[in-house]
Amino acid sequence: MKGPLLLVLTVLLNTQFGGCVLSSCTYPPSKWCSSLDSAIQCGVLKQCLESNFTRSHEASDKVEVGLYYESLCPGCRNFLVFSLFPTWLMLGDIMSVTLVPYGNAQEKTVAGKYVYECQHGEPECLGNLIESCLLNMTDLAFPIIFCMESSTDVINNGQSCTKLYQPDLSWDTVMKCVKGDQGNQLMHQNALMTQALNPPHEYVPWVTINGEHTDDLQEKAMNSLVSLVCSLYKGTKPAACGGSKRHFKSYCHNE
Repeated sequence: MKGPLLLVLTVLLNTQFGGCVLSSCTYPPSKWCSSLDSAIQCGVLKQCLESNFTRSHEASDKVEVGLYYESLCPGCRNFLVFSLFPTWLMLGDIMSVTLVPYGNAQEKTVAGKYVYECQHGEPECLGNLIESCLLNMTDLAFPIIFCMESSTDVINNGQSCTKLYQPDLSWDTVMKCVKGDQGNQLMHQNALMTQALNPPHEYVPWVTINGEHTDDLQEKAMNSLVSLVCSLYKGTKPAACGGSKRHFKSYCHNE
């Protein structure tokens, strides 16, 4: 993990963005949010994230990227942190992201309630639940989940990541969802979505593009998600199209 993407992780773990433009910024204001590099160098990553929710989204033909994953799967974390999130930051106007934290988990019913066995144990089940509740509770779930997944301890950083990006969202409220019927039903919906995949998933991260999964699309998403999204978007290409390739080949197989 080298270069500007590692810097994202380092910045998130060690600082909170204060809104001041860093003296090392060499980009004009119009270019601050044009790439991950510029957002980091100019100290405005948080503001660029927020702009993804306030800018006008007129395009009706956004490229839809779905990620079926597990909260503690190393390959899933790498793809989300170093590929999916930076691509969304740069291309948020032309792509949408659906996150489904479930992966290779197994569901069964006990005393009228859904219970789960997760590939990486009970901590992963808890991580999946926390992220499912966040996705249901806030439009800023993706940045919060990115912060969690880029941390050394995904679960224990959930509260601090939530406070960083949405301080008005009480952690007690999140945990009420996690421990209650709402979280249980949200996880059941994730199970149904994952089980409905066609073809059935064989590993995670499992990527769908506009609802479709093929070996070719998965390969292209792993090689360069930026290039794939830009190539599929039929409208006017944003300046960020044509980014560099990064390869992600680590999977958690469904065995």
